[in-house]
Amino acid sequence: MVSVIIPAYNCEKTIGQCLKALARQSYPSDSYEVIVVDDGSADNTAAVVKDYPVGYFHQNNQGPAAARNNGARRASGTIILFTDADCVPDADWISQMVKSFDLPEVMAVKGAYRTLQKPIVARFAQIEFEERFEMLKKAESIDMVDTYSAGFRRDVFIDMGGFDTSFPVANNEDTELAYRMAAKNYKMVFNPNAIVYHLNHPDSIFRYARLKFWRGYWRMVVYRRFPGKMFKDTYTPKTLKLQILFLYLALAICLPAVFFNFLLFALLLSVIIFALLTLPFAAFAFRRDPAVALISPLLLSVRAASLGAGMIWAVLHG
Repeated sequence: MVSVIIPAYNCEKTIGQCLKALARQSYPSDSYEVIVVDDGSADNTAAVVKDYPVGYFHQNNQGPAAARNNGARRASGTIILFTDADCVPDADWISQMVKSFDLPEVMAVKGAYRTLQKPIVARFAQIEFEERFEMLKKAESIDMVDTYSAGFRRDVFIDMGGFDTSFPVANNEDTELAYRMAAKNYKMVFNPNAIVYHLNHPDSIFRYARLKFWRGYWRMVVYRRFPGKMFKDTYTPKTLKLQILFLYLALAICLPAVFFNFLLFALLLSVIIFALLTLPFAAFAFRRDPAVALISPLLLSVRAASLGAGMIWAVLHG
């Protein structure tokens, strides 16, 4: 038996599409169950869910980590899969996720995102994921399993204590669990064929910048627990960390350079290095979406500034 668990909070607009896709899976219908844990929704989420033959459980609002853990405790499957209420799994998503557990040493599986969104910022966000997917394909064992398309052996998940409920929002609680599992040398793998379509990539620069700010904040919270991951993991492009470094170096030099001319060279050098660091992503994006490639230096600047600001905020308020 396989259990699919979906945390739900005020998602009346999207969860129907998610549940409809899960009802049409190629996997035998008598071999999986779907569990929705309503995390205190105030909209019509409950009414939408109850139109589908799934397990429905309500809890007072405690955050998605607690909702997922609640679902895992109620699950009857030996394999538990997680997706989100704003995701639409492919018809063979369950089959692909379960297939990855054919190897007995595999304890967790990560699937892949796609999107059909048209705004250019959303398309940029998708290509960010695709750049990371190319990295993950080369790793024998990964250290990042995102909850939009995640699978675990239930006994291992329960033994690990599930997701840390001190993370109040859906942000890096999955990273924290994956790092804990990696520390125990549990094998985790990436299956690029286990696909879900995301309905809600950020579609404006403001939404994107806000998302990345909080990504930076919560990632720094995780880095405090696993400082070695700040320098090396299987999921983060090295150019991203260098982009943050050189953007903030340029910003730090900017004002002093007005008064000390010898700093102008350092400022110019920092800007040039940052620009060069955007080229690999631009080249990668060009093969997929030339319009995204053209705007990528701007959006990479926004990304570096927002992530860096979030990390600084975490340090100052730690």
